[in-house]
Amino acid sequence: MIHFEQVSKYFSGRAVVSELTLDIAEGEFTVLVGTSGSGKSTTLKMINRLIEHDRGSIRFAGEEIRRFKPQTLRRRMGYAIQSIGLFPHWTVERNIATVPALLNWPAARIRERVSELLAQLSLDDELRLRYPHQLSGGQQQRVGVARALAADPEVLLMDEPFGALDPVTRAALQQEISRIHRLSGRTIVLVTHDIDEALALADKLVLLDHGRVIQQGAPAELLTRPASEFVRDFFGRSELGVRLLALGTAGAAARRGEWLEQPPVPADISLREALSRFIERQTDKLPVVDAQQRPLGVLHFSDLLRQQKRGE
Repeated sequence: MIHFEQVSKYFSGRAVVSELTLDIAEGEFTVLVGTSGSGKSTTLKMINRLIEHDRGSIRFAGEEIRRFKPQTLRRRMGYAIQSIGLFPHWTVERNIATVPALLNWPAARIRERVSELLAQLSLDDELRLRYPHQLSGGQQQRVGVARALAADPEVLLMDEPFGALDPVTRAALQQEISRIHRLSGRTIVLVTHDIDEALALADKLVLLDHGRVIQQGAPAELLTRPASEFVRDFFGRSELGVRLLALGTAGAAARRGEWLEQPPVPADISLREALSRFIERQTDKLPVVDAQQRPLGVLHFSDLLRQQKRGE
């Protein structure tokens, strides 16, 4: 879907991105991580030509991006940022409809799409006539994501989209984006400085430093087979075990054929969250149910140790 070939970008004669080669597959959730100044936001913005690359080639769907007019390219790519950037004097509905209106969609189709996105992002339909200042921060961010998705783009670019939100709202929006990705199969490229967020969302992690790829691959690969001491230090030596637990789910680790008459936990919670439940309830066993609340099995505390041993 997106291919960087020996791409460089310079600011004031200094290379911010240097000879970057990177592939982002269609339908993949790719997360760019790195320290401040590593070039991750610049890399993202070069995809939709908000920043022009100086050397090398960037191809989108097989074509060099400079063959597209910037406006044409950006209408095929949704873009969501931390500052949201909603138009303050437009209603929620009009904000979400920005790109479909530019594409001359029929009014009925636009209204239907707005309703669909409000439902998809857990926003009440009555909010469509409100203005951004009448919304909470979390609601504003959801509207920003809805606007980025409104024209059903082939690619969704997200630059620190949840950075300014409180932990509860942030976690809820992460779950929404993960669900949207699973349902739509859309290609998503996200920049974040939050390692736990990256591990929770990514199909593929790309660790950048000084504008170069240090290592890329599945989250478990970077955690368990770091290519260098820099990679090991970046993900935190002392937190490795807990972060490995974030990659597994209670449903996958539960022992089938067992059951306990206790309040169950959902199958889709991470083993890291399950660890908190074990401590909170002061127990060594948790019953697990599926999405339909049907008994699935029992998760044992010892299973968490087994999962970590597999990671090692």
